[in-house]
Amino acid sequence: GKALAPYVGDASLVIDEALREGKNVLFEGAQGTLLDIDHGTYPYVTSSSPIAAGGCVGLGVGPGTVDRVIGVLKAYATRVGEGPFPTEDTGSDGELLRENGGEYGATTGRPRRCGWLDMVALKYAVRVNGMTSIALTKLDVLTGFDRIAICTSYLVDGKKHDHFPSGVSLQKKAEPQYLYMEGWKEDLTGCREYSELPAQARAYVEYIEKTSGVSINLIGVGPGREQTILRNF
Repeated sequence: GKALAPYVGDASLVIDEALREGKNVLFEGAQGTLLDIDHGTYPYVTSSSPIAAGGCVGLGVGPGTVDRVIGVLKAYATRVGEGPFPTEDTGSDGELLRENGGEYGATTGRPRRCGWLDMVALKYAVRVNGMTSIALTKLDVLTGFDRIAICTSYLVDGKKHDHFPSGVSLQKKAEPQYLYMEGWKEDLTGCREYSELPAQARAYVEYIEKTSGVSINLIGVGPGREQTILRNF
C-alpha cells in the first residue's frame, strides 16, 4: 500500500487542473451505445453508461468540458451475448466476417455475433452521444465480399421504421431493409492515404458519412497503429 500511495489521488481534480491549464485530455469509453443501462437494449445491457455523457459522470467533470465526441465504429456490426441484433448474419457471410475480423472474445474465446452495418442503430448512436466525427475501424475486413449490405431502415409489424425503436419487444421484431453496394477485392492493409482505397471502399465510407450526417476522419485498415488513414482530420 505504501509503495502505491504516491500514485493514488483524486482523478477528477487532476483532470480538472489539466483542463484549466489548457491541456488536451482524451476520455476513452468502452463497450457500446446499445449496452448503455439507460439508452441501450434493456435488459440486454451493462450496469453502467458507456455513452459519451457517461464519461463525464465517471470522471467527475462537467459536460461543458467536452468539445469533441469521436464515435468509434466498426465497418460491420457485432454483438456479444444475447439481445436484439437485426442485421445479424448467421450464414456464411457472418462466419467470414467473424474469421476475417478475429471476432472472438479476448479472454473467453467466445465467438461474437456478426452482421452488416446498421444505419438505423448508427444514427441513434450519433444522436445520443452527440458525435462530432467518426473513426471507422476494420474496413479491411470487408475485402473479398462481392457485395456489401447496409441496413437503411426496419420493418416492424409491416411498418417502416427509420428511427431506432424504443423498447426491446419492437427491437426484436425489426426486419432489416438492405441497400447493397459493390464490394472490392483489393487488400487495404497497406493503404495510408484515402485516395489509395479502391473506389468501392470510398463509396462505402462516403455513404456512411452522408447518411449519418457525421464526418469520418479516421479509417482503420488493420490492427497496427500505423494502419490508419487520416482524412480531413
